[in-house]
Amino acid sequence: MIASLRGTLIQLGADHLVLETGGVGYLVYVPRTVLSNMGSPGDMLFLYTLLLVREDSMTLYGFMTVEQRQLFELFLTVAGVGPKVALNLLSTGDLDVLRVAIVQGDTTTLARVPGIGKKTAERISLELKGKIDLKGLPATPALPPAVAALNTELAELLTSLGYTQAEAVAALASIPAEAPPELEERLRLALRYFGSA
Repeated sequence: MIASLRGTLIQLGADHLVLETGGVGYLVYVPRTVLSNMGSPGDMLFLYTLLLVREDSMTLYGFMTVEQRQLFELFLTVAGVGPKVALNLLSTGDLDVLRVAIVQGDTTTLARVPGIGKKTAERISLELKGKIDLKGLPATPALPPAVAALNTELAELLTSLGYTQAEAVAALASIPAEAPPELEERLRLALRYFGSA
């Protein structure tokens, strides 16, 4: 397994680069966001990498951070999402926006990515929302203290019912801002999220 590469940037392509390490040039496929931050041929470069071995090929993929690589591997676990589509997802930009879209079931945002239709977007959200690491995700807009306390209570209630933390967060995010601040009503709205997910 090739976990990382450090070397000299030799060439930039539309979806790849060539990195020379120890006299060997490695062709590495990378997200467009990585390409846009690479500098010029001759520059020194470090990439986290993932080697995918198929029957007829060995392909190397490169990332600026371990988080990018982990998300790429997670995308590959979804049926119908191959390396090209996974790279397109990572090429959208901010990883936090992408993770929030998955957790909240925002299929409209996901379906804007080239190669992803509505059904694939729904599958990505459904299969991955419980696997996304919520640490470091941007905070939701400030809520009145009473509503924030209700949401904390609701999150605990939903997890006690067997939903994951990610599912609970997504359900709470789906509650309309104008919803009444009563526990029973907010619980009904949160549970309606699971009926439509």
